Amino acid sequence: MRNFELIVFDWDGTLMDSTVAIVRAMCAASRDLDLPEPSDAQARQVIGLGLAEALATAVPELTPSRYDEMVARYRHHYLARDQELSLFDGAQTLLERLAKEGYRLAVATGKSRHGLTRAWTHTGVRPLFHASRCADECFSKPHPQMLHELMDELGAQAEATLMIGDTAHDMLMANNAGVAALGVSYGAHPVAHLTECEPLACVHSVEELDSWLLQHG
Repeated sequence: MRNFELIVFDWDGTLMDSTVAIVRAMCAASRDLDLPEPSDAQARQVIGLGLAEALATAVPELTPSRYDEMVARYRHHYLARDQELSLFDGAQTLLERLAKEGYRLAVATGKSRHGLTRAWTHTGVRPLFHASRCADECFSKPHPQMLHELMDELGAQAEATLMIGDTAHDMLMANNAGVAALGVSYGAHPVAHLTECEPLACVHSVEELDSWLLQHG
């Protein structure tokens, strides 16, 4: 018997190896505005949130009147290099297996719709997903709106839905939506932050993720 019908993936740090690029873009945008650069830990902690909220949290000196300017500079630096980014080794093979086996696959991401579309075009994995929700379409994680809308769209019950992500924001969103969560530790947040949110498990590589889904999916 299959435990899950709908598997929802975070994108950055879960499927795409983009954490370092995000941190660097935050730091570069801060320099452009003559603001203190966030530490690596500060920048990683906000990955997964909506962009404006993430930048405001990582750079507390940023005033609301400069949010749009900060977002524009972040996007400038990130988009200048995003075509160099790739999926984690084994991620596409995993997605192809899950799709072939009949799972409904979706993405719930802190990226904008434009950003996810660029990433899907670059990686070519768009046809593997049935639906997606982005931060400029819903409340930011950990609000459960993304998961509620995906379940409604795809006709999935909460008990048959699994959220997979690399941040506590993903785990808390799953908790708030009443769905199971699985953490991956190879992205933005350390294991301790993930396990505090009581996911079903925490895996440490895409290979382990594949093995866990084969056994428990």
